[in-house]
Amino acid sequence: MRKLSVLLLGLFLAALATPAHAADNGSWSVYPVSSKIAARPYFYLSADPGTSLSDKVVVANKTAAPLTFRLYAADAYNTARDGGFAVRTVHEKQRGVGAWARPARSRITVPAHGEVTVPFTLRVPEGAEPGDHPGALVALDERIDKGSGPLALGVQRAVAARVYLRVGGPTVPAISVENVHIGHSQPLVPGFGTSTSTISYTLHNTGNVTLDPKVELRAKGLFGRTLLSRDLSRIPSELLPGQRVHLTEPWRGAPQLDWGDITLTASAQDTRESASASFFAVPWIATAVLLAVLAVGGVLFVRTRRTRVVGQGPARPARSPAATREAERERHPSRR
Repeated sequence: MRKLSVLLLGLFLAALATPAHAADNGSWSVYPVSSKIAARPYFYLSADPGTSLSDKVVVANKTAAPLTFRLYAADAYNTARDGGFAVRTVHEKQRGVGAWARPARSRITVPAHGEVTVPFTLRVPEGAEPGDHPGALVALDERIDKGSGPLALGVQRAVAARVYLRVGGPTVPAISVENVHIGHSQPLVPGFGTSTSTISYTLHNTGNVTLDPKVELRAKGLFGRTLLSRDLSRIPSELLPGQRVHLTEPWRGAPQLDWGDITLTASAQDTRESASASFFAVPWIATAVLLAVLAVGGVLFVRTRRTRVVGQGPARPARSPAATREAERERHPSRR
C-alpha cells in the first residue's frame, strides 16, 4: 500500500509550554537571532504596506551528525479540531508571511552540534491588509521516515519559529459565535444513570487582529431557572484573524426532563458576542411511552370511525319536495 507523507508542523509549534524557549523537537531548534537586549522567543515584527524589513533566523543541530533542511516561510492558521497554532506546508499556497518573507538560502546543512544563521527579507506589498499576519520560518527535514507496518504513514519532521507580523493601519478586533447545537445522551430509565449533553459551537475571528478569547456558558430551564453557569477552559489561547475553530463542551448532569436555552458568550479585547440554542430534554422511556400512546390512540380512533360508518348502513337518497307531498297524500287520503 502506498505510504502517505505527513508534515508535522503544528505539533512542534503548539508544544511550547513557555515563550522563553526556542521551537525544538529534540534534534534541532529554530529561533530568532538574539537582540542586543535579550533573546527573542519569536519574531515580533511591524511594517507598513509597501515597506521591507530584514532579520535573521538560527537553525541549531543537536545531533551528532550533519542535518540538511529546506528553509521556507509559511502562513499560520488555527487547526479546526482544537484551535492549535499550525503552519502551511511548503506545497500549499501562501498569502501572507509565507509569500512575503524570503530566506537568503532555501537549503542549509547544519554541522553536528552546530548552528547556521540565515538572513531573510520580508517585503510587505502595497495594498496589504492592516492588522496581524501570523506565520513562521520553517526548517524542514525532507527525509521521510517510512515507519513500520503495512498501514504506516511516512513522516517528515519540521520545526518552525513563529512570526507575528502586524501591518500598519486600523485594527478591528471582532469575534462571533456560530452554529450552536446541543445533543443529549439520556439514560433509558429516568433517575438511573447520568444524563450528558454535548454542546458544539464555532468561534470565528471576524476581525484583523489575533484574539485571546474567553467563552461563558449559561443554561436556563423552564421558568428561567439557572441550570449551568461557567467559564470554558478548552478554547484556543490565540484565535488568528479570519480563522474558525469548531469546539465541543460536555455538560455532565444535564437535566433529564426540561425545556430551555443555552447561551454562549465569547469576549476578547473590545469585542463581545453571544449566540443561543434551545433544548428539549425528555427521557427515552418517556418518549417511547408517549409514542406508544399516540400510536394506540390513532389506531382506536380509526377503528371507531370505521365502526360508526358500518353501523349506519348505506345512505338513503334524499326525496324531492314533490315526492314528499305525494307520500303524505297516500298516507292520508281524506286530505286530498
